[in-house]
Amino acid sequence: QVQLVESGGGLVQPGGSLRLSCAVSGRLISINVMGWYRQTPGNQRELVAQIIGSSSADYADSAKGRFTISRDNAKNTVYLQMNSLKPEDTAVYYCNANGKPTPWDVTRSYWGQGTQVTVSS
Repeated sequence: QVQLVESGGGLVQPGGSLRLSCAVSGRLISINVMGWYRQTPGNQRELVAQIIGSSSADYADSAKGRFTISRDNAKNTVYLQMNSLKPEDTAVYYCNANGKPTPWDVTRSYWGQGTQVTVSS
């Protein structure tokens, strides 16, 4: 059973920082992409940042210059360092990973349960 376990969300003041972590629990191989998405009520889930392979990263325009995504392949963990947080960053943040449990499976997308990030004074 593959699970993505997120941690690190919470309440922070504007201008503050948070670090989100997402660890893959269970067997998942050939993880080609890991990323973070976010969603606010009434809106679609949107990409925040993703890391392709070990080091190639893409960011949403809203995250560029403030957020940094990184990955520890040995721990099958992805991180999102968020600095200079703004109230509009308030959302539920979801971890995503594309991989497969065995070499004979089809690659599919896995999601975490979500972690709330609230930026407010």
